[in-house]
Amino acid sequence: MTKSYQKSIQIKLAKGLLDMIILQYLNQESTHGYQLITKIRKDFGVYFGPSTVYPLLGTLESKGYVKSSWDMSAERPRKVYELTNDGKSVLTFTENSLSIICNTAIKTGKNSAEEINFSLNPPLRTA
Repeated sequence: MTKSYQKSIQIKLAKGLLDMIILQYLNQESTHGYQLITKIRKDFGVYFGPSTVYPLLGTLESKGYVKSSWDMSAERPRKVYELTNDGKSVLTFTENSLSIICNTAIKTGKNSAEEINFSLNPPLRTA
């Protein structure tokens, strides 16, 4: 597998799970939008700009998964986002669901490999 293909898979996964990535970061600590953008770029190597992240934060807030407040203590006021209890529930449910999906895929892959191995190497018959 080439590095460019690996990168394209990582980008696809990050795009598809961006809301969960944000909830996971907010589960660790409350933060502002630009800090989320920076963390995602650093950790995933993918740049999601303000035009992607801020509307998504607004959607998550309207669903009740995050709440925001203004931090006026800094030199420049910043809107800080925090995970709510509903957000924690959604995050836990999603993490469990992804775990089940991955484990099922692994088991399915192993079963297929075992079936192939079995068909190529049938058991020895004893007299």
